[in-house]
Parts: sequence; C-alpha cells; structure tokens
Amino acid sequence: MIADDLVERALGVRPRLGRVRVMAVDGPAGSGKTTLAGALGARGAAVLHLDDLYEGWSGLEGSLWPRLSAQVLEPLRRGVPGRYQRYDWDSGAFAEWVDVPVPDLLVVEGCGSARRDVDPVAVLRVWVEAPDDLRLERGLARDGAEAREHWLTWMVDESAHFAREQTRERADVRLDAYGAVLADRPAR
Repeated sequence: MIADDLVERALGVRPRLGRVRVMAVDGPAGSGKTTLAGALGARGAAVLHLDDLYEGWSGLEGSLWPRLSAQVLEPLRRGVPGRYQRYDWDSGAFAEWVDVPVPDLLVVEGCGSARRDVDPVAVLRVWVEAPDDLRLERGLARDGAEAREHWLTWMVDESAHFAREQTRERADVRLDAYGAVLADRPAR
C-alpha cells in the first residue's frame, strides 16, 4: 500500500527538523489528503491537520504559516513539544490548545502544507489530486450544501496559491484521489 511506502521512504531519510522528519501532504481540498494522512497515522506517524490551523475559509494565507512555524515547527526543531491553538469552525474563533509531541515522523496535511517555506524541513512532499467535480461533491457531503459558496471561493484561492507556489510541480510524489502514483522522484 502507498502509505507503507511513504512512511518507509520518509523514515529512510535523515531528519531535517531537529530529530523530526516532516512529510507535507498537500493538494486541493477534497482530493483525499485526509484519508491518506489517516493511513499514515495508522502506521505510526504523528498527523497535524491544517484544517485545525486555518483561520476559517480565508485562512490559507495570512497567519497560517507564521503560526505553524512558531508554535509547532520551531519547538520541534529544538527537541521540545509544539503547541497550537485549534480553530473552531462552528464558533469562528480559535479554541483550545493542542500539544504536539516530538515524533520521528510528522505529517503536516492540508492545502498549503507543501508551500516553499516547508522545503528546508520536509523530507517528502506529497501531492494528492482529484477532478474538481469530485472534490466539490466530497466537500459538500462533509460540510453541507450551505457551504457551496465557501467551497467555490476556496477552490479559486487554493488554485492561485498552488500556481504561485508551484506545489504540484515541486512535489516528490504525486497521487490521484485513490492513492495511485502519478509521478515519483528520488528522495531529497
């Protein structure tokens, strides 16, 4: 299974964030990133979902990366646990703090996880893709039909983000919505 291969590959590379290996799982919303991250977590990886850090529907840019870096990545680099404040989508505000222990492998999953800023610390950048209609269908099944306008706006925002960051082109591994490998390059 692809999750076994990705974990083995990541653990076979020297850590780049203190003693932590970081795997970024990126791609458009609804493409299958969370499902893949769950499979990676079942194989022992610690998983951090960016859905817990976005500041709502407009949170792809702005404070996301500075908060992730300061609250999680920099402490882990120093060998101490990280800690971030989880965004509560229902209340529209940040809620409780979540501890992130120092793992051997940290999977950072979500749109924007493989932005260029992650390059110095990531041992593996994975891109997951799916057709727009399937992604929207999955998203509305999860979030409800009333979220349609949010989803359509997010899809435009993420497309601009991915074009600017060249995320798909920079990925080490590209997968389709069902986990089939579309492209693979040697470990970094």
